[in-house]
Amino acid sequence: MSTTRSVWFFVIALTVIRLSMLATTELEFDEAHYWMWSERLAPAYFSKGPGIAFAMRASTAIFGANEFGVRFFSPVLAAGTSLLMFYFARRLFGAMAGLWTVLALNVIPIFNVGAFLMTIDSLSVFFWLAAMFTFWLALERSPRFSWHWPLTGLLIGLGFLSKYTNALELVSILLVVALARRLRQEFARPGLYLLLTVFALCTIPPIVWNAQHAWITLTHLRSRGGIEQGFGFHPLEVMSFLGEHFLAYSPFLFLALAWGVIASWRRVNQQFKVLFLMWFGLPVFAFYFLLSMNKSAAPNWDALAFPGFGLLAIYFWWERLQRSLLLRLCAGVALLVGLIMSVIALDTDLLRTAGVELQRSDPSDRMRGWKSATSAVEKTRNDLEAKLGEKLFLIADARDRASEISFYLRDKRPEGPGHPPVYIIESQDMVNQFSFWPRYDEFVEIKPGTPRPEGEVYTEENGINPFVGRSALFIREGEKEGVPHNIRAGFQSTEPVGTIEVRRYGKLLRVWQVFLCRNYRTLPL
Repeated sequence: MSTTRSVWFFVIALTVIRLSMLATTELEFDEAHYWMWSERLAPAYFSKGPGIAFAMRASTAIFGANEFGVRFFSPVLAAGTSLLMFYFARRLFGAMAGLWTVLALNVIPIFNVGAFLMTIDSLSVFFWLAAMFTFWLALERSPRFSWHWPLTGLLIGLGFLSKYTNALELVSILLVVALARRLRQEFARPGLYLLLTVFALCTIPPIVWNAQHAWITLTHLRSRGGIEQGFGFHPLEVMSFLGEHFLAYSPFLFLALAWGVIASWRRVNQQFKVLFLMWFGLPVFAFYFLLSMNKSAAPNWDALAFPGFGLLAIYFWWERLQRSLLLRLCAGVALLVGLIMSVIALDTDLLRTAGVELQRSDPSDRMRGWKSATSAVEKTRNDLEAKLGEKLFLIADARDRASEISFYLRDKRPEGPGHPPVYIIESQDMVNQFSFWPRYDEFVEIKPGTPRPEGEVYTEENGINPFVGRSALFIREGEKEGVPHNIRAGFQSTEPVGTIEVRRYGKLLRVWQVFLCRNYRTLPL
């Protein structure tokens, strides 16, 4: 069997296995929140572009609003990323190097988690790598014009609509063209400007949306990067940033990658392949490394640096591995450790089966207990509605709970078009995407000629609030926590009606308190 056929067989078999696992756990709360986006399509959202929402809308339209439907594209995109890595590595270094690139990629823990959970990173990395490959093909055909130029612009644009960091790929492209002397003539040719034009067209939807919504994404990104309160140097944050990479990418593989990248720097001006790959990794990594001097970035934030860095490390190690049996044995150990870490990351119950107790919190708890807790909330709602003789609406204390409950409610009962099944606490601050969907504290304008209801509350906006006089259930996380001020001030009375506990292997997984909030009267001005 040829190397290419072996890679295809490996990737297809792995994708089938991944697809079979998609429905084995409940949604992580980011997935549930993105599913809510997909139910309410828009040109952009509070923190990101519309890519993830449109992808989920497509998959759930085919497979339904279930775990498999939400996650379907994640293993498919992982397969696409694997094949792109193979064909790019084959073009640069040969087929066998491409095979080992695919093997190394698919034992990395963070990649395997990304091949299971449907998040923006699956789309972002795929489009980054695809644009990187088409840009290489465009340069190969230079000075002849190639449609790979506008295609690269489109792929970067699609990546930008998935994750705004993908725009940094333009920096990589401009640096490669500027630093490689033989390519500087591209600044006088139309291909580069066609690439930029196509990309610019892709930025229109989120720019228009943000212009209409107080540029909220810029405010959010400043806060997320930790620079809202000023910038300082915190060495422990940098150490945390680097340390998390050793876990996320597997210790030996990350060490080999870092060694390969650093050692390749001396050849960056001698070999074009090294220059190309270095500058498709360094800008993203440097950006998040600098941010981490102030506040540690998560290890997935700079994932876009690793296609370039990974190929660069393969280039550095490939000839050395062929010459040294010891290095090949070390590589085999590194791949095995990565595989074991990936399997455990996807199913921590394997540790319990082996008799190993987790000393720290189990990260997979983020995908457990939502369905049963939501079922208990729904039963509480139904029992109280039968007792009180009125319909209750639902409020949660945070975006995560509101999203998970919204997904797992059997009877979602939205109050109107665009309304979420579960609201978050009313606030004048724009805190997440819930702030831009219909809310229970909004006043609805009365249509001309419509009689005003008796005893209704009015504002200077000449509107009514349809929730006034109604009761709600408020769900919050934690034990012995009270009701926040905005709930106490907005309702006539509040009283606890139950505590929901979810346990697993005897361990308390989550605790929710449920309160009955009677007679909503809006927040006093």
